[in-house]
Amino acid sequence: MTMKKIVCLLVLIITFTGCESFLDRTDPTATSFTEFFNDEDDLRRVTYSSFYDVFTHHSNRRSLLYMLDGRSDNAYARDFSDHHQAIANGTLNASSLGIEYYYSIYMKHVGRLNTYIASIDEPYVEDEDIRTRYENILKGLRMWHYLRLTFYWGDVPFMLEPADLDDARQPAMPKEEILETIFPMAEEIADQLPVDEYTSNKYMFNQMSLKAVIMRYALYHERFELAARLAKEIMDSGNYSLHPNYGDLFQYDASSNNSEFIVHLDEESHSGSTTYSFRDLGPHFRTGNGQSYCVPLKSLVDSYWTLQGRPIENCPLHTKEEYELDPALNRDPRYQASIMGHGDEFYGESIDIYNRNNPMYYENQRASKSGYWFKKFVSENDAFRNGNMEYGLLRYAEVLLTYAEARIMMGDVDALAKDCINQVRERAGLDMSEADVTLPAFSSYGQEEWTGLIRNERRVEFAGEGLRYADIIRWRIAEEVLNQPALGHTREENGQMTSLKIEDRTFGPHQYKWPFPESSLKVNPGLKQNAGY
Repeated sequence: MTMKKIVCLLVLIITFTGCESFLDRTDPTATSFTEFFNDEDDLRRVTYSSFYDVFTHHSNRRSLLYMLDGRSDNAYARDFSDHHQAIANGTLNASSLGIEYYYSIYMKHVGRLNTYIASIDEPYVEDEDIRTRYENILKGLRMWHYLRLTFYWGDVPFMLEPADLDDARQPAMPKEEILETIFPMAEEIADQLPVDEYTSNKYMFNQMSLKAVIMRYALYHERFELAARLAKEIMDSGNYSLHPNYGDLFQYDASSNNSEFIVHLDEESHSGSTTYSFRDLGPHFRTGNGQSYCVPLKSLVDSYWTLQGRPIENCPLHTKEEYELDPALNRDPRYQASIMGHGDEFYGESIDIYNRNNPMYYENQRASKSGYWFKKFVSENDAFRNGNMEYGLLRYAEVLLTYAEARIMMGDVDALAKDCINQVRERAGLDMSEADVTLPAFSSYGQEEWTGLIRNERRVEFAGEGLRYADIIRWRIAEEVLNQPALGHTREENGQMTSLKIEDRTFGPHQYKWPFPESSLKVNPGLKQNAGY
């Protein structure tokens, strides 16, 4: 096949692959795009599929939020085909199936979105406001793709129109040029969306939820002033608040009834009730379907500070060894809301990871190799069934901690930044007589101390929610935290502290950017491989 034919084929794939459900139209004779893109139902359908295929898929472990910590020092993902394991242990390269998957699906969806947006006037929709709303939601999704592409790959091809042959072969545009275009464009799009959340289809962007996504990536891309401004705008809107009980957000108690979720992965977003978080995260219990696909590591467990808000190695009440041997000892309540392990109870029975006759024995395939499991998104109600839990892709706590981090990085820790940290800590249940960051004990903090505090606050607040890998990449600490073995439960044997070892991990400086897949380099000679691959 000639290069020209390959590129033409790529353009067709980018534009139309993944549209199977959309193409299933009532008119079986439709042969062109304009023939099956007719009315408001079609606008809703393409918008739904554009969310679902990448952002709100309920069973794709390669992209589900609760699996993404398996890329980081927070967790271990045992199934190599999910791709997270290769990212965490440093074996990801240009020929990896994972790289091929992620790059191609993001670029494919950009192509689809470009086609939909360029044809937005084709359907007959009498109410122009409705057509404009769907157009802006689709533009917001396209922006989200480019913010992720530039974060992981840096310079990438940038197209806002349907691709022709020459466009498909264009060189990558510098990351900074893309961001200078995307951020103001994204804000303009958000300002045209409705302010309030929709009664139905609430997973679709409204003004504040799109601004929350922009805020996240403004922080990731070190646009700290923009991140702080957007965070404050979301706070000032009064549309969202912290839910009173942290743990209930990740259980049926509040997962579908709270004011904290801003971007939703709910039942409507995947057109069905079944979810699989117990299967993916839960333990193999009796005849249940728990598969322990992604499990916490010792590194995460030890990162939970004390009830008083101190690191476990800097607490006068107990030794670091005592804390390591008993993770529940005088600990931040978010630990017990988020993680369970050896010695804890599940379904009325004690967890014993060292009992060979127990399905939770750590060497069993469906058990946790670390001896820990996430409690977030794992309900005992789902032990013997598939669940229908809802998830928050971005929640209000992230807005608060984003404002605080942005102000810290700007060197101006104002009263609001401290209040944001305090709101999150107080809701978590810390002892605020000592953990309140406005107390004199914090008055001598410089940027280094504030940075250490906010980074750990993010780690434990969002453990198991898929943010850690992006954090260690943008903070440039992956070389430190991913160049050491992945360890699990710690116990004392013959007077010695020993931890379960799962795997060795490596991370080189070049891995702060992902490689382009070899197939894309062959098809597009204008694309240059990132250094080190």
